[in-house]
Amino acid sequence: MAKIELVVFDMAGTTVTDRKEVESCFAEACKNSRLAVSEERILALQGYSKIEVFRLLWDEKIGSDHPEYVENVFTSYDLFCEILEEHYYKSPVIPTLGCLEVFEYLNTEGIKIGLTTGFYRKVADIILEKLGWLKGLDENYLSVSGEQSIIDCSVTSDMVEKGRPAPYMIQKVMKQLGVEDPKKVINIGDTPSDLLSGINAGCLKSYGLSNGTHTLEQLSFTENDGILSNLSELITEIKSLNN
Repeated sequence: MAKIELVVFDMAGTTVTDRKEVESCFAEACKNSRLAVSEERILALQGYSKIEVFRLLWDEKIGSDHPEYVENVFTSYDLFCEILEEHYYKSPVIPTLGCLEVFEYLNTEGIKIGLTTGFYRKVADIILEKLGWLKGLDENYLSVSGEQSIIDCSVTSDMVEKGRPAPYMIQKVMKQLGVEDPKKVINIGDTPSDLLSGINAGCLKSYGLSNGTHTLEQLSFTENDGILSNLSELITEIKSLNN
């Protein structure tokens, strides 16, 4: 079995504790821009690029050929950005259970750590700064040789052609870190779109995480290579794969 060279993690709900903050901010933006959408629909679209979600929802409501379609999409999206940024500026940001333990193990083993997210760069930076995870990264969000860093690479949905479930964020992390073989990569996240991005990228394993935004049952409907109850279980999985 190929030795694991890289693990790609989602952020909110996977490595960053999310107590439905993103869903709440999204719901508030929808309400304030007169876009009726259910809690279930919002949950189902977690993990996707948020601008793409608003395009989808407004297309479903009025059609993309409606004269107010583009304006409505950007009104909703701008409201969401404003609400989300304000939330993360004011609120504590906490790593998920087992996250720092897993990061320490991977760093000890020489396995690269990449973070991907449906957030745009500004929000991701607010979160990473609060966690101290920007330390040791350069202007391209890559770890600098000789510098001590927690993670090795950060990619956001606005840095690629298309966000999840497309594989582009994972592929960009691989390219940035010089990892050529997807069969030496593990992907993990707490949403169906996270899982599908790993499957679409051809990763050796695409694991779900059931203590984030989605339950074991909800994740089970999507193709996956296993669903973990918390992030620390990933260490056992990697040890098994590398033996």
